[in-house]
Amino acid sequence: MQAIKQLYRIGHGPSSSHTIAPYRIVKAYRDHFPQCKRYRIELGGSLALTAKGHGTLKIIEEALDTKDIDFVFDHDNKENDLFIQGFNEEEEIPLWHGRSLGGGAARILEFDLGDEDEVYEENSFDQIKEYLKKNDTDLLSYAYSHEPDLKEHLKKCLEVMFSTVQRGLNEEGLLNEPLNYYRIAKKLYEKAKERKDYLIAYSYATCEENAAGGMMCTAPTLGACGILTSLMYYLRFNESYDMDRLCDLLTIAGIFGNCIKRNASIAGSTGGCQAEVGTACAMASAALAYDQGGALQTIEYAAEMGVEHFLGLTCDPVLGFVIIPCIERNAISILRSYDCAYLAKQFHNIKTNTISFDSVVHAMNYTGNKLAIELKETSLGGLSLEYKHEKR
Repeated sequence: MQAIKQLYRIGHGPSSSHTIAPYRIVKAYRDHFPQCKRYRIELGGSLALTAKGHGTLKIIEEALDTKDIDFVFDHDNKENDLFIQGFNEEEEIPLWHGRSLGGGAARILEFDLGDEDEVYEENSFDQIKEYLKKNDTDLLSYAYSHEPDLKEHLKKCLEVMFSTVQRGLNEEGLLNEPLNYYRIAKKLYEKAKERKDYLIAYSYATCEENAAGGMMCTAPTLGACGILTSLMYYLRFNESYDMDRLCDLLTIAGIFGNCIKRNASIAGSTGGCQAEVGTACAMASAALAYDQGGALQTIEYAAEMGVEHFLGLTCDPVLGFVIIPCIERNAISILRSYDCAYLAKQFHNIKTNTISFDSVVHAMNYTGNKLAIELKETSLGGLSLEYKHEKR
């Protein structure tokens, strides 16, 4: 499997697949060919269908520092491809073929970004458990021994998470004119003070900042970043957890997210929203179960439930914006992660989970492959279609 660090990337919202990955692809091209005066960029798949709503065109212009770009949209291409070619008056500059892989990861055929380097020999949670037993070690030691700089990276990510929530709690006003969506995180936070119930406000603050294109941290994507970000903020500022402890929790979460990334998908354009919100819920559930002192079996059970009850969830953003239903789904998911951790703890020593974590991930992959293309971040079906009907 690849590095856990790759699940936690820093970049601009609103979509890791549609902003972070394209930014990285075209920025690498510009760095290699600084002599370019203008560009031709062809987008395929979900990149083509939702480029405007996901901010893809804007982030590409920022990365290339120019608006002299000829954009072409290939709606017949089912992959999230990005072809880029630069031009000047003196020479022929090579064409690069890039692809957004989900979670901000990218592949360029002509240049190695390092996103697909293997760090772990194990490719499933069952294999990880075998490693732990054979080497008489635990999950944290397993991860930190393979990624010695992981905690340093996660502390930088946590700082971004905290800044995101703080910005989101202080912003008001219209976020998106076509949808007429007004920020509500600040009002939710004021109400939360009365009930001592802050998680929803923190989740909304995160997701509203993401929709506005703020600087974010994937966890494991931007479409689902409100779940772990709100949890980390709550534990830090409401429960006074130290940074090392939070890094440990993100590491535990990352192990399960990595297994899903390897054996299914964390990208809405590939597996539907189950791949994003479902994965994030599993990650948060595992972190909470670990934090509550759960045994390995309990942690796995919590993560399994976190995925299981999002199976089949479609990715159908209204008008292509990461707002409806994305923001609400994040708030629901952070609450559900507490339920999963609680249930797993109650079931401990009473029953074992019939469906293993690996099995539910396989089911997730099967389900994602069966979802229609209209329900995988294309805004061609589901809630997005219903919204279009209502507007007629």
